[in-house]
Formats: sequence, C-alpha cells, structure tokens
Amino acid sequence: MIALLRGLLIEKHPNQAIVEIGGVGYDVTIPVSTFTRLPDPGVEVRLRIHTHVREDALSLYGFLTQDEKSLFEKLIGVSGIGPKLAVTILSGLAAPDLIGAIRRGEVDKLVRIPGIGKKTAERMVLELREKMPAAVGEEQATPAGALSAIDQDVLSALLNLGCARQNAEAAVRKAKAAGGPAEFEPLFRRALELVR
Repeated sequence: MIALLRGLLIEKHPNQAIVEIGGVGYDVTIPVSTFTRLPDPGVEVRLRIHTHVREDALSLYGFLTQDEKSLFEKLIGVSGIGPKLAVTILSGLAAPDLIGAIRRGEVDKLVRIPGIGKKTAERMVLELREKMPAAVGEEQATPAGALSAIDQDVLSALLNLGCARQNAEAAVRKAKAAGGPAEFEPLFRRALELVR
C-alpha cells in the first residue's frame, strides 16, 4: 500500500500530477485544491497518497495535507461516492466550506458540485455530519486548547471506530476527570467504556 510519495514533480495538471521517484513516474490523481498549491515542475514534492485497488486498476490519489486525505477517505466511505467523485467534490468546494456545508446540512450548496444530486448530498450529510471536525470559528464542544496530544489521539481513535464526535469528546473529558495514568492506552480504554 503506497501512503506517501516524495520525488520530482515532472508534470502537473488540474487533476493529475506525475511524480518521478527512482526513475519511475507515478501518475497521481489530485483535486484542484492540491494542484493550486503544487510547486512548478522540476521541484521536489511530497504527496499523501490513498491507494485504490480494483480488479482492473491500481489508482493513486494524492493530497498535500493529511486533513485533505482524511476528508477524501470519509467521502469515499459514503454509499454512491467513488474516488473520482470524491476528487470532484474536493475540487468543487474548499475543504472548510465542504465541512461546514455537511455539518450544517446545506444540501443546496452541495448539489452545486458537478455530479452531486440531491440524494447523494443528503446521504453525505446523513453519514458524515457527526464525523466532520468543527470548522474554525464554529463552537466546539471541547475548546481546542483543552485537549492534550494524547487526548487528541484518543479522540481520533474513537472517531475512527465510528463514535459520534460529541459523544467521543464527552467520553474523553470524563475519562480524564476519572484520573489514572495520562497515557494513551489506559485513557483510550476508559473513554471507550464511557462512550457507549
């Protein structure tokens, strides 16, 4: 599984980058948001990669940030959204706007993206609303400074298990308040018991 590519940027187009590593050129599908921030060809580049395997193809999808890659992976988890449509969605709306639209249930904003109909937009809201991080400036159940790095890791692990963000944040706060070692595993186990 390819997770990261670092090499020479040979070509870039609004939906494609070719990165050469050790004499091999990797064809990577990218959203417009990544394209606009890529350096000029001939410069070293580093892309986070999602490897998508099908019977007839192995495709690489690249992103400059881990957040963008995570958002892409959440999108392809929605029924009816494949990798190509997920790239179109990320190209059609900036990540903060997309997250905000999903959290607020703004179906009318989502259907403006090419390839997204009303049913797909409603499914995105239904399946992703609780999995989206709060946008900057939006009220959050937990202030950003209140969670240490270990707390953030525990919260991330709970979200990856499918817990709703509000419930996961509340469980982490309760687990911290209960005392005990401030290490990942004990805190995670306490929080996991409390989230149910």
